[in-house]
Amino acid sequence: MKPRPDEDRRVLVANRKARHDYEVIETLEAGLVLVGTEVKSLRAGRANLGDSYAVIDNNEAWLLQLHISPYTQGNQFNHDPLRKRKLLLHKSQIRKLRIRTQEKGLTIVPLALVLVGKRVKVDLGLARGKRLYDKRETTAKRDAEREMERAVRERDR
Repeated sequence: MKPRPDEDRRVLVANRKARHDYEVIETLEAGLVLVGTEVKSLRAGRANLGDSYAVIDNNEAWLLQLHISPYTQGNQFNHDPLRKRKLLLHKSQIRKLRIRTQEKGLTIVPLALVLVGKRVKVDLGLARGKRLYDKRETTAKRDAEREMERAVRERDR
């Protein structure tokens, strides 16, 4: 689902490691069930997507290992930093994700936590793990592109 042009979309936390470790085949935006102190902590940018992943369990989507630090002014109403968080997706989307992850050996990784209007959403990626030689190939391509851009700039001077 693409955001409407009139909606304000701000990236709160990005998972840069995901694009390095995985080949992202398809992306999708999902809602996230959070408690109040989690939202306040996310707005302050205090989250880590590093080891998190999503699973489909009993026709429900869950985000695991997402670390949202406790809110500093949260006192007794604070949350568990590593609790299981429910993803809000349509039934057809959940069914499609379940089939693709079971059959083709793909996994669901969160790419970013985004503030869309007043709601926190997560950008999910249906991904396949990269092998070491794939990572080296990606790095070599990026370095070659950088060298070409540098050469063009030098020539234009």
